Amino acid sequence: MKGRILDRLVAAEREHRSVALATDLATGGQLLLDGDDVDGDLTLDEAALDRIRGVWRAGRNQTVDTPSGSVFVEVLTPPHRCFIVGAVHIAQPLARMLVMTDYAVTIIDPRESFATEARFPGIEMTSEWPDEALERLKPDRGSAVVALTHDPKLDDPALAAALRSDCFYIGALGSRRNHAGRCARLKELGFGDAELARIHGPVGLSIGAVSPAEVAVSIVAEMTQVLRRGEQAGRG
Repeated sequence: MKGRILDRLVAAEREHRSVALATDLATGGQLLLDGDDVDGDLTLDEAALDRIRGVWRAGRNQTVDTPSGSVFVEVLTPPHRCFIVGAVHIAQPLARMLVMTDYAVTIIDPRESFATEARFPGIEMTSEWPDEALERLKPDRGSAVVALTHDPKLDDPALAAALRSDCFYIGALGSRRNHAGRCARLKELGFGDAELARIHGPVGLSIGAVSPAEVAVSIVAEMTQVLRRGEQAGRG
């Protein structure tokens, strides 16, 4: 591996970006796909590059046949992140379940009496306002944002910040009536129907959940479905 590609891999990990490294199995030539940028000594036609982009979007390593031979595509993705807005009861089991499924979890809640080490042992927390925290943390396509407070002063700015990002999942706790009101407020901020459709509200799969732990299960299940099968599957 050439030093330039190694340096870019290190930078991508530091900046929490997913990249794809393509290696020609016969020659050892390599190509790094980093967003729209392509770098390396492996030359491929546009059709082959499109297939590599498809592997990158799917997030799973795969061998791709090209006119010049077989190319192994390795997708290098930092741990998925989940930003939970609201240190409420549901957030406690949700944070634990997400850690068990290899997410890096951050609890965002300016109410410091809620976000305590005793309630969330070992979990990263911030008392910033949600929009300020998300501006700093920069959710990307490997991130999820879940708003749980029921308080428009906290949830709405968080959802607006999430909608402006590339995060793969946005969820908000509340009834259908509450969600309709939420969407109306976000429309006043300039978001359209297509953007608002990204929000899963009420959050989680419909499994008849009652307890906080059951609601957390439904949220993790829906996040997993969207992550692995895509947004349309998550709406099914």
